[in-house]
Amino acid sequence: MVAKTQLRKLGLFDAKVPRYTSYPTAPHFSNDVGAPDFSRWIGAIPPGSDISLYVHVPFCRRLCWFCACRTQGTQSDAPVLAYLETLKTELRMLAGHLPEGVHLSRLHWGGGTPTLLSPAMIEELAGTIREIAPFTGETEFSVEIDPNEIDEGRLDALAAAGMNRASIGVQDFNEEIQQSIGRMQGYEVTRDTVEAIRARGISSLNADILYGLPHQSRARITESVQKLLSLEPDRVSLYGYAHVPWMAKRQQLIPSDALPTPEERLALFETARKLFVWDNYAEIGIDHFAKPDDGLAVALDDGRLRRNFQGYTDDQAEVLIGVGASSISRFPQGYAQNAPATGAHTAAIREGRFSTSRGHTFSDEDRMRGRMIEALMCDFRIDAAEIAERFGVAPQRLHRMLDDVAEQFEGLPQVSERGLWLPPEARPLTRMVARALDAYELSTAGHSSAI
Repeated sequence: MVAKTQLRKLGLFDAKVPRYTSYPTAPHFSNDVGAPDFSRWIGAIPPGSDISLYVHVPFCRRLCWFCACRTQGTQSDAPVLAYLETLKTELRMLAGHLPEGVHLSRLHWGGGTPTLLSPAMIEELAGTIREIAPFTGETEFSVEIDPNEIDEGRLDALAAAGMNRASIGVQDFNEEIQQSIGRMQGYEVTRDTVEAIRARGISSLNADILYGLPHQSRARITESVQKLLSLEPDRVSLYGYAHVPWMAKRQQLIPSDALPTPEERLALFETARKLFVWDNYAEIGIDHFAKPDDGLAVALDDGRLRRNFQGYTDDQAEVLIGVGASSISRFPQGYAQNAPATGAHTAAIREGRFSTSRGHTFSDEDRMRGRMIEALMCDFRIDAAEIAERFGVAPQRLHRMLDDVAEQFEGLPQVSERGLWLPPEARPLTRMVARALDAYELSTAGHSSAI
C-alpha cells in the first residue's frame, strides 16, 4: 500500500466522496423525470428481454441506529398489510406496461426488513410477481434476512417462493459495539439462521459486515471476521460505516467520540481484508469478497462484473425496475425513483399512476463517464480502446482526461496507450479517482468518508 503520509497528502483521510453505485449519483436526480418517462421507458424494453426486479419493504420492528436507509418502525402488521396491497397493485400496473415475453433474471427483496412479512404475505407477494414476469431457468432470487426477525414458517414460505440466495447483515459480533449501534444480534442466532437457511437447500449466502464502528479495534474486527468465516458465506460485503447524523437522525444516538479516526478505519479495513484473502476469498472491487466459484468471482475473471444500487453484481440485465417507496429503477435511458415517502407512494398507486418523483435522463457524456467509473470501481482499469469505440470519443480527448486524473494523484494511477490502471497499492484511493472522472459538482447533501 502507498505510505500513509502520501495518502494523507492526497486527501484520503479528509475526503468525503460518493460510493458510485450509480452515475450520476442520486443527489443529482431532479424532478425533470416523472411517471410518463417511467411508463415510456418500460414500454421501450425489447420484447422477450430478461430484466431485474427490486422490491422495497421499508418497515422494521426496530430501527437500528447505524442504518441510513429509508425505513420506518412498526409493531403492528396493519401498515405492512396496507403496503403489501399497494405493492400488488403497483406490480399489476407494471404488468400492463411490460412488453411480451419479459422474464426475471434477478429478483431481490430489500428493506427495511422483508422478513417481517408473514408466510401468507410472502406467498401473496411472490405469487403476484410470478404473474407479471416468470422466472428464467437461472433466476437468482435473493432476500435480505434479519436473524432477529425470521422463523421456520417464514423460511419455509421463502423457500417455496423460490428464494435461492439469502443475505444476512452481521455488522459486528462484539456486544459492546452492537449496543452502541442499536443492533443486538448474537453469533448464535446468526449461526442458527444460517443453518436453517441451508437446511432448506438454499446454499448461496451473502453477509454484510461493517468497519469504522464505535469501539471497534483491530482485535475486535479480527474476532468478528473469524466468526463470520466459520459460517462460510459465499460472498461478503465489507462496508465502511457512513456516519451521517445530519441525514440519518437516528445516528445521533451513536457515540461519535468512540468512532475510529480515518487512519484507524483504513487499518480496520486492511485487517479484515487480509483475513478474507487468507481464507481464499477473491477480492471483488473495493469492498466485496467471494469464494472462487461464486458468481461474482467468475464474473470478475470473465470481465462481466457490474455495479448497481446493491453494490457489485454479475447481473447483465440492461433494465432494473424498483417497486415500492423510494425504489430506484435503471433503464438504458436513465434513472427513475419512486416517491420516497410511503404515504406519497401509496397515494399515487391508489390513483392509478406510478409514483416516479425524480430521476435523470442520460446524456452521451453521462454514459461514457458512467462506464469509465464503473470499470474503475469493478476492475481498477479503464480500457481506452473500449471507451473510444463504444462511445465514439476521440482518443486524444480520452487520453487527456486520463492524464489529468493521473496528475491529480501524483502519477499513482498508471496511464498508457491502453488506458488507466490503478495498482493494488493505490486502491484505497479508488473512489477519489472515480470522483476525478465525475463531471458533476460534489453534492452539498454530503457523502461518506473516502475510506
